[in-house]
Parts: sequence; C-alpha cells; structure tokens
Amino acid sequence: MIDWNIIIKEHGPSVWKTAYRLLGNHADAADCFQETFVSALSFCRRQRVRNYSALLAHLATARAIDQLRRRFRQAQSKTDFMDCTVEEYDNAGPYQQAERQELADKVRQSLSALTPQEAQVFCLRYLNDMSYREIAKQLGISTNSAGVLLHRARTRLRESVEFSTPE
Repeated sequence: MIDWNIIIKEHGPSVWKTAYRLLGNHADAADCFQETFVSALSFCRRQRVRNYSALLAHLATARAIDQLRRRFRQAQSKTDFMDCTVEEYDNAGPYQQAERQELADKVRQSLSALTPQEAQVFCLRYLNDMSYREIAKQLGISTNSAGVLLHRARTRLRESVEFSTPE
C-alpha cells in the first residue's frame, strides 16, 4: 500500500516549485499541484512506479505546460502575473522588477508555444536540474534526442524573446 502522505511530504515541495516557476502565481500552481498528484495516483493504479521524484517532476511539468497553453489560447496573456516574486530580487528597483516580470511573461508565453516534448525537456533540464540521461529515461527517448529537443527549445525560446524585445 502506498502512503501518499509520505510521498506528498517528500516530493510536494519540488512539485510546488516546478509548478510555481512555470505558472507564476499561487492559484495556478495550487491547481497544478493538485492535478499532478491526482495524475500520479491514477498512474500508480495502472503500473508500478520506480522513481516517484522523476514521475512527479514529469507530471508537474506537463500539467503546468498544459495550463500555460490553456491560458494563452484563451487570450488571457494579460493576466496579472505580478504574484511571481523571487526573494533574491526583493532589493531590485521598480524598473528592474518590471523588466524581470516582462521577461518572465515572454518566456512563459514562448514556452507555451513549444512542442510538448520540447517544453518538457526544457523544464526538466532547467527547472528540475535533470541530466540529459535522466530526461531521456523519464521521457522514453534517447539521450541524443533529449539533447536535440533541448537545443531546439532553447533556440525557439531565444528567437521568440529576442523577436518580441523592442530595439
């Protein structure tokens, strides 16, 4: 029998961190957090889980990206994302905070435009600090494919952010 209280206690903070970093506000992150554990429960009923950390990172990333896509498809790109604050930047002035927020919004919007696999590889690498080998194993692809997908994601994100930045 699986003790979900222990799993949530051990892995909940990393699931929350992934969801919040991608979504940028508490309400959406809370929804994503809940969806992640509901999906994990459903997955556990179908097959045995060897690595809860990897499974939950994968599910949290996928659910957050799905939520980002819904957000931007529904033309809610003007939603207030100002709830996304990072403690280390608290001393930044209003101009720097506005710039950071604008960049974060652009990255979120650009991330939602990536293919699902590109977005997942990018998030697993940079938000969950997974290696190419761990990403490949988690997604059931080769290590080289993980590298190629990550390169494509970075290129598309860079182009999207550069294109939308006024000179």
